[in-house]
Amino acid sequence: MRLDVSTSSRGPMFDGRALAAANRYVDDLEQQLAEEGLTILRREMRAVFKTPTGYYESRCVIVDGNKIWDSRVVYGPWLAGVGSRNFPVTRFKGYDHWIKTRHQLNTRKRALGERLLRRYTGRM
Repeated sequence: MRLDVSTSSRGPMFDGRALAAANRYVDDLEQQLAEEGLTILRREMRAVFKTPTGYYESRCVIVDGNKIWDSRVVYGPWLAGVGSRNFPVTRFKGYDHWIKTRHQLNTRKRALGERLLRRYTGRM
């Protein structure tokens, strides 16, 4: 008995289109997560800051397409409660706006990723 098997290596998996689509998906997901995180962070800051000036909020931006940072505002660590002048030096323990942002973003990231993935699966 003789068995002949032939295969064809054509299509997105073999010519690099699937890999390119997967890389674009990861880049888009990182960008959307950063934008969602910045939206959450700004909402949290508006909710917890007692006398907001708007300066700190305006300095919180997305860099490199996937990171949120406060542009090294000198009192940023103090606001977050991790500065050298927080409790016990002063009574102020800081706000938890970064912690709440991280928690909320972690609960939303799966749904956001699945929604975005639907756009890319047809290309793979």
